[in-house]
Amino acid sequence: MLRLALTPRWMAWHVLTLGAMVACGFLSAWQWHRAGEAMGSALNIGYGVQWPVFAVFFGVMWWRFLRLEARRLAGTDVDEHAPVPTESGPVQQERTPAPAVPVVKDEGRSPFGVRRTAVPEPDDEENPQLAAYNRMLAELAERDDGR
Repeated sequence: MLRLALTPRWMAWHVLTLGAMVACGFLSAWQWHRAGEAMGSALNIGYGVQWPVFAVFFGVMWWRFLRLEARRLAGTDVDEHAPVPTESGPVQQERTPAPAVPVVKDEGRSPFGVRRTAVPEPDDEENPQLAAYNRMLAELAERDDGR
């Protein structure tokens, strides 16, 4: 994870997160100072408490995104909080890894964007209308990729 955290892209995220947290700290201190003045009110005290909460939120989301990116690069991108349904009951106690989905590598793009996967060939025997619709969508996607 250290190697990931030292990449130029993540260094920019570190600076932005730290800047946001420092700005929240300054705004909190300003609100507390304003609450002590003659025109201060309980609203300023509320804002003085609210800005540190925002700073903590920035820090938590930075850590969460860093962990998600590290998991994605390690290939263990499994949602740890989602229950797994089974035939015998609503939730399975032991975690089983999800089947691997082929993902197109987008090295230069954001990790939060859309990742397109390959579309399987439509099957005329099961549902001919659905197969025709899937073929039409595949043609539209090819035309869109051609632009």
